Order: sequence, then C-alpha cells, then structure tokens
Amino acid sequence: MKKRPTSRFAPLIVGALSVAALLGAWELAGLQGSMLASVLPPPSQFLRSIAQSNFRIGLGSQAATVTQSLLATFLRVFAGMGIAFVAAIFTGALLSVSRFATWSLSPILQLLAPIAPIAWIPTAIVVFGINDFTAIFIVFMGVYFILTLATLAEIRRIPPEFQTVAGNLGANTLQRWIWVTLPAILPGVFLLLRTNFIAAWMAVLVAEMVGLRDGLGAIIMMGRNLFNNDLVMFGMVVIGITGFVVDRVLQLIGQRVLWWRV
Repeated sequence: MKKRPTSRFAPLIVGALSVAALLGAWELAGLQGSMLASVLPPPSQFLRSIAQSNFRIGLGSQAATVTQSLLATFLRVFAGMGIAFVAAIFTGALLSVSRFATWSLSPILQLLAPIAPIAWIPTAIVVFGINDFTAIFIVFMGVYFILTLATLAEIRRIPPEFQTVAGNLGANTLQRWIWVTLPAILPGVFLLLRTNFIAAWMAVLVAEMVGLRDGLGAIIMMGRNLFNNDLVMFGMVVIGITGFVVDRVLQLIGQRVLWWRV
C-alpha cells in the first residue's frame, strides 16, 4: 500500500500539541495542590511571581532584568563558541600544512580533548577571577578541542583530486587552503559546532553559577540560595526555550548559508 504524503507542517503541529499537553497536565497538577506542585510550580504560578518583581532577578542594586541575563548569557556563549570556531580552523590549517606541528600538537590535543569544560572552572577563576572572561574561557575549552579534531577529520576526507586540480591551475599553498580546503570543511565543522552547542550552553550556565551577577545560570543559583522554587523553575524554562531557539537558528544558518557539502 502506498503511503500518503505527509504535510510539511505535520511535525510542527504534533510537536506543538505535545508541548500543549505537557503544559496542561502541569497546570492541572498545580491546581490540584499536589506535592509535586511545591517542587515544580506550574507556569501560571512562577510567571505570576516573576511578574510581581517586574522581571528583575536579584536583590537591590544587584538585581538584573531577565533581558540583561539573556543577553549576558548569549554574549558569553557565542563569544566562546566563535573564538573556538576560528581557533579550530586556524589550528587545523597549521596542522594540515606542517608535519612537525602535527607531530608535536596532536598528542596534546588528544590528551586535553576528553577533559570536561567544568573541570577548568577552578583554573579559570584563579586566572581571570569571577567575570565574563571566566565563562567565555569555559565555553572555549568545551568546544575548541572537539572542533579542532573535527577540522582535521574534515581535511582528511577531502578528495586529493581537488588539491591536484588546484595545483595544476597554478594555485599556491595559501590559495589552495582558502579556495579549496576551507570551503570543503566549513559545513562539516559548523555542523559539529551546532551539535556541541548544548554542551557549550551547559558549560556557560555552570560557569555563571560560580558568582556572576547576571546570566541564566545566575538565576538558577539565586533561586537555590533563596529556596525560591518559582525562580528556579522560571530559569529552567527560559534556559530550555532559548536553547531550543538558538539551536534552530544554527540549523537554519547551516542549511541556508553553508548549504554545500563535499
């Protein structure tokens, strides 16, 4: 039997209905006054609580708006990911043209890559103090090594005929890298950057919990310190929604801007 074609809006509709069902069940549990509602307050409760504070998180002059916290987290995570992306490309370029660099740096990359970014927090605090640079550094360390190894893997999978043709047309080493190697590896490296966004997102949130005044991670820590489950749940929901939106934006960039693949 031939399958009926599926509407391109079907996944969106089913996904929206499943989220609506979850929110409805969540609200119903809260209205019934269950024990779960005290730990996981429903959206109507924690949104009302946050609205009463004019969407400001914190105490006195240290309070930051939700918008400020969002922008602070976005700045830290995108700065760390952007620096890591550029550094990984340059490292891959160096290792691809220098055999000595490959011999000397590859073991270091292999040793440092498995270290979780959270393990770098004490070192980052000692070096940078508690500020934006600490969070950016943690994100960088969580993404750089993986992207560098991915860059090297993408370089190795480029058909050698590409370099041969470019050389026959008179391209030197730099020109072959810019016009052949770089376009060939960008889609694959960016795809891995997107898949590692969740890891970078979690890393920056943990880094913000060590004492930063603003950021989504600071919202969670503030709620924990004040034993305010409404604040904790609000922070968790905002983190989930913004993470989902950013992931879809990165997916769109990969599909529309870096659409080719060797």
